[in-house]
Amino acid sequence: MRIAFLTAPEGVEQVELTDPWKALADNGHEPVLVSTKPGHIRAFHHLDKADTFPVDAIVSQVQAESFDGLVLPGGVANPDFLRMDERAVEFVRAFFTQGRPVAAICHAPWTLVEADVVRGRTLTSWPSLRTDIRNAGGTWVDEQVRIDRGQNLLITSRRPDDLKAFDEAILTEFSGAGHNR
Repeated sequence: MRIAFLTAPEGVEQVELTDPWKALADNGHEPVLVSTKPGHIRAFHHLDKADTFPVDAIVSQVQAESFDGLVLPGGVANPDFLRMDERAVEFVRAFFTQGRPVAAICHAPWTLVEADVVRGRTLTSWPSLRTDIRNAGGTWVDEQVRIDRGQNLLITSRRPDDLKAFDEAILTEFSGAGHNR
């Protein structure tokens, strides 16, 4: 499966990008780094600058139908930058419109809120997003991983400490019957 990882040019939490990326790549999937600008993105370890990663595609030049799924890594700044970019928001919204699976961790559901796709869904996130999710019509739960099988598969997780469970969920659900249910 070809899986888009959408990030802003800077601010993504590195481990929330690299762990799911490695899990998917090691299991035969093709991760693709999509960003709002060409070149490289700058990852962070919480608030400290970390590594850079080459951008494979620019969100304004790709379509959701070119991918089998979407992963939204967190970091505090990353989803805040993405939600201010209409092309990024529309790209996310298209996965829901087309019934394609989406996975989001930590602060990444902010982008889902902006895309207006959480109404009627149950998800988890970093705890500070619970009011935003509720105000957008979603139900927030404090769980390591939450799988919601609404109009499309939505996998959410709370924080970097939950990455093992998040990775297992995306591998199971993106690889098999989970996204076809």
